Amino acid sequence: MAVSSDGSFIVYSAIPENPGLQARPQIYLRRLSQMDAAPIAGTEGGISPFLSPDGRWVGCWTGGKVVKTSVEGGVPTTLCDASLLFGASWGSDGSIVYSPQAASGLYRVSADGGKPEAVTVPDKAKEEYSHRLPHCLPDGKGVLFTITREPWDDQPRVAVLDLQTRNWQVLIEDAGDASYVPTGHIVFLRQGSLMAAPFDLDEVKITGQPVPVVANVIQAINSTSSVHNTCAGQFATSDSGWLIYVTGGAVRDLENSLVWVDHEGTTQPITSFKAPFHIPRLAPDGQRIGYSTIGSECRLHVYDIARGTDSPLTGEGKGSYPVWTADGRQLIFSWWKSGLPNLHWPAADGSSPMERLTTGEYTQCPASVTPDGATLVFVGTDPAGDLGLRLLDLQSRGVTPPLNARSGEAYPAFSPDGRWLAYASDASAREEVYVRSFPNPGSKWKLSLEGGTEPLWARNGEQLYYRFQDQVWAVNVRTGAAFTPGKPRLLFEKPGYRRASPLACWDISLDGRHFLMVKLEERKPEPVTEVILVQNWLDELKRLCPTGKNR
Repeated sequence: MAVSSDGSFIVYSAIPENPGLQARPQIYLRRLSQMDAAPIAGTEGGISPFLSPDGRWVGCWTGGKVVKTSVEGGVPTTLCDASLLFGASWGSDGSIVYSPQAASGLYRVSADGGKPEAVTVPDKAKEEYSHRLPHCLPDGKGVLFTITREPWDDQPRVAVLDLQTRNWQVLIEDAGDASYVPTGHIVFLRQGSLMAAPFDLDEVKITGQPVPVVANVIQAINSTSSVHNTCAGQFATSDSGWLIYVTGGAVRDLENSLVWVDHEGTTQPITSFKAPFHIPRLAPDGQRIGYSTIGSECRLHVYDIARGTDSPLTGEGKGSYPVWTADGRQLIFSWWKSGLPNLHWPAADGSSPMERLTTGEYTQCPASVTPDGATLVFVGTDPAGDLGLRLLDLQSRGVTPPLNARSGEAYPAFSPDGRWLAYASDASAREEVYVRSFPNPGSKWKLSLEGGTEPLWARNGEQLYYRFQDQVWAVNVRTGAAFTPGKPRLLFEKPGYRRASPLACWDISLDGRHFLMVKLEERKPEPVTEVILVQNWLDELKRLCPTGKNR
């Protein structure tokens, strides 16, 4: 959302109250002098609106483009390309500063369009993953922006950029989506609370301690999707003294259940507690479950089934995607503190320190280990975000692509005898499950009928299971020197179980009679239907956070 400088109107992105499958967002305008909001023609599909300083133009992102349109509506003008829009701000000098990707620096483009120029590049030596959510300062020289350390950073930093020198400095820790207010403050979000701090525009520095000014403001942190974890807040201020915001705070953790599901779809709980369970894996002895949580804490845990005890395996940083080694003594997993996840392992009982297995400038998600414990197959993303399979020699630590690797492959799983590799590929019009020989190239079989992902081998190697939407399918197979698949058959169709990408979010019991799955809580949608407007808010701001200056 955005508010005009003079406080006469607001703009925001919204979808119809009862959207159909093809419903698209659009930018709406609500004038203070009118009772109802109206869609702005030319902004169909638009999100992330921002306004020109004079309030005549609205910019937004739609269809891979940053565009501008008159606030009265009209034919949109394309300004530049952008994969997504992680914030944009229209400066007084007639340029727009924006962030076009999740792992991007800031760019600047003329408000008339043209070739964008990069103005910042995240400094990896300082644990900078992305620069986003820019807000131009009124002097035309500086830009406030947010620095994230990694894709799911819930404690980002606010910095200020000098557009002349292209240097920047961090102003506040644990802060995001900051903007300047003419009372001599900057306001920002911290864990869903709107905060304010005195700010000297001439000296470009914070001059006092931040204080909370509005509680429970929607902020896009703690999301399970890194694309949605923008750190942006649903609020805006005007020079005339308006504050608009939406209540809701940060995204709440999921409260799901870890369950056994038989071949008819009947569910039996495993744990007595709920958590944001993610990627559960049964140990080779069948007595322990390694899993990760995804939410306010992204950590590895080991649950002892017989004793009913749960032990965290990682502390600082974030861990996900656990895979047991063949002997069950260790878990291999993705771990990161800044940047992107790479592969690590400790002892499964936490008795030895964490050891890094790989390095790389791309996300790495471990999937499956060969029965001899020699080779790990994992999913990696290239700079463009395409998925591909890679092999890690666990002794030499060498990494190679497997067989005739291509992009768009995920969910790899070795057969129990180690001779076959199941995976999903989007080589056709949709994702399908395939099996091919390993380690040498050979024949390839398509297992699924009309779409499928998350292949899962039975422990005896005589069945291969996969999922398609809410369905679970089974295929009888014969392995050994040759591979012979049967006809897929539907076991059950039942909604409410967590799925994931690019790895399977389920496992199977030793006897093959039950699947280990994550049952989703029934959380009703909570659409935003109300925007709160506070007029003459600057007086309240000065009372709550004195600057020591008369303004």
